[in-house]
Amino acid sequence: MRDVAQQQRPVEDGADGDGRPRQRDPAQRDLEARTGINIETDIDRIVEIWTDCLATYGGPFLFGKQRSMADAMYAPVVTRFLTYDVKLNKPCIQYCQTIMAMPEMKEWVAAAKKEPDDIEELDMDF
Repeated sequence: MRDVAQQQRPVEDGADGDGRPRQRDPAQRDLEARTGINIETDIDRIVEIWTDCLATYGGPFLFGKQRSMADAMYAPVVTRFLTYDVKLNKPCIQYCQTIMAMPEMKEWVAAAKKEPDDIEELDMDF
């Protein structure tokens, strides 16, 4: 898993005032082609929610200084954004850093790294 601190570039959707359209990466286009789901719309909505909550409640968590169930719900989304290198604005990058710095997330990531790449019970022929 990439370190969220490496992701220090803003989203390219005009959120930072540049007005340029977001650049869609090949993995995103492939996922859209396979599922028929417009991933960009979902990502934009999540970024909008995070940005609004962080601005309204002052962060570092979505609803202020204390963690909430909303942060727990979005923790897996944070990991997906990092895995797929989703370009985010600065407040969302900082939010991802906050989530990934939580002891529970560090423990979760460490446990995942210990799992085998192949699990024999799940290896089936279809």
